[in-house]
Amino acid sequence: MLDIKWITENQKALSKALKDRGATVDLKPLFALNDERKKLQIQFDSLRNEQNQKSQEIAKLQKEKKDAKEMIAAMQKVAVRVRQLGPEITQAEEELNKTLAVIPNIPHESVPVGKDSADNKEIRVWGKKPVFSFKPKEHDALGETLGILDFERAAKISGARFTLYRGLGAKLERALINFMLDVHTKENGYEEVLPPFMVNAESLFGTGQLPKFEADLFKTTTNHYLIPTAEVPVTNIFRDEILAEEKLPVKMTAYTPCFRSEAGSYGKDVKGLIRQHQFNKVELVKFAHPDFSYNELESLTNDAEKILQKLGLPYRVVVLCTGDMGFSSAKTYDIEVWLPGQNAWREISSCSNFEDFQARRAKIRFKETASRKNRYVHTLNGSGLAVGRTVVAILENYQQADGSVKIPEVLQPYLDGVGVITKPV
Repeated sequence: MLDIKWITENQKALSKALKDRGATVDLKPLFALNDERKKLQIQFDSLRNEQNQKSQEIAKLQKEKKDAKEMIAAMQKVAVRVRQLGPEITQAEEELNKTLAVIPNIPHESVPVGKDSADNKEIRVWGKKPVFSFKPKEHDALGETLGILDFERAAKISGARFTLYRGLGAKLERALINFMLDVHTKENGYEEVLPPFMVNAESLFGTGQLPKFEADLFKTTTNHYLIPTAEVPVTNIFRDEILAEEKLPVKMTAYTPCFRSEAGSYGKDVKGLIRQHQFNKVELVKFAHPDFSYNELESLTNDAEKILQKLGLPYRVVVLCTGDMGFSSAKTYDIEVWLPGQNAWREISSCSNFEDFQARRAKIRFKETASRKNRYVHTLNGSGLAVGRTVVAILENYQQADGSVKIPEVLQPYLDGVGVITKPV
């Protein structure tokens, strides 16, 4: 959520930012609500001051045994209005916050201006694309032939966009989760957490999924929501809390399944593991000092890249343009892995700095040592990595002419030394 004070003082900058994002937001109701809120607050403060002054005068008159009935009667009317103003101010603030809640974040000055993914800018490329003596297959065909992915039976069990992993497929998924968590905790300095997989509406509001993106979520009969990403529960660990400045940055990593309705994505990536209703992910989350959060974004992105480097998977990093960024983000890097079966780069991690946008919604602050004032932290997160898409990348990049798939060396200890997945006999 944006700061209303910043908005009123930077109306031109906000209008430009929204235009750059391709967002259409009518700001007139916002300013009208803010004016009404301020008007009510001024009236409340004025009447409270009057009450304080008159109470002293009444006390003086009574002490001098003079008639104070008229003044007391007037103050009783003032008290009635003061009691009325409290709920009116609360309602005005709630309406203002509802309007603020659907305004996207302001892009950082370093973000390129553009309309869509075609305007994203490549930052760097790592690794070499594999060269095959045969036409490489896509992961779904490889997985079914090897007997490790069963889409037909998953559809029988749950419907479209679910996957049943079998045998070495299930072990490969589990191996990747453990490998990623080990790297992030032992080498990159993150604390591992295992959060709930269902959250309340307040948590989803805090990270920006609600109210605008409720159609993308699965809601239970108990008014809980299945998490779309570990970002939601992990970021909300410190909701309504004040952190110590010396503890920043706080770095956490979590494995969770993720659940997404994929509303509006019909016809896209209907085959295979790319776009599922349920998938596994290892997430990286940081709570950073505002002065250093962009250094932390570079570091977080490098931490996600390290997983791909250890697996020997070629990838590139792109910075998203203003029109392709997520609602809450101020700056986002996408890490795209090379998939030879699809002959395309595909996103495997999205690393973002939200600045104080989420922290303002979730009321996550830190106490500044020098000033002793409370300030909002900057929150950041990124996939470290999406596990299913990592399976896709391994199958397509390490496939062999005979249909088998090699296992990256760093994963073999997690698979009891298995070095190759072969066709079942």
